[in-house]
Amino acid sequence: MQNTLETIKNIYPLKEQHLNLLLQELSVVELPKNHLIIKADKVERSLYFIETGVARAYVDGRDNRITFWFGMEGDIILSYHSYVNNKPGYESIELLEDCLLYELKTEALEQLYNTHTELANWGRKLAELILIKTEESYIGRLFKPAKERYIDLLQTDPLLIQRIPLGHIASYLGVTQVTLSRIRAEVR
Repeated sequence: MQNTLETIKNIYPLKEQHLNLLLQELSVVELPKNHLIIKADKVERSLYFIETGVARAYVDGRDNRITFWFGMEGDIILSYHSYVNNKPGYESIELLEDCLLYELKTEALEQLYNTHTELANWGRKLAELILIKTEESYIGRLFKPAKERYIDLLQTDPLLIQRIPLGHIASYLGVTQVTLSRIRAEVR
């Protein structure tokens, strides 16, 4: 539970009693590689902390799947649209490795928010952090060429790159695998 505990604590400092309330709501889930933990067009009623493993979020385009997020140990799997609006999400999230996760039901989390201001502040901070990451990703896709985004990915998550199939990395960068091979050769 070390990665999950560290993630929770890094979002917002919680008093021990509030941390324990949150931890009591977590349940362990072990799922295999290739499992779709979140499915597009479904209302998702849980969020997941990745203790071990790697995941990717994608949307189905007209002719292909477009990867827009990778997560690994310490990250949170969440369909934010589904969570906030209680409506079907637009993305699917696939596990790229066997994963050990901690599941938190959104209904239980909402109850904690409603009864404990400190936990509501934790949730607000989580939303802010997700918004910032989404904004950075969006701006990067708009203004940075694929090579620069690949270098950014190498610098921020060098171990993650080694664990993800090249086809998913190419999709994330918005290039073909051939172009990704050229970029990788230039960067070496």
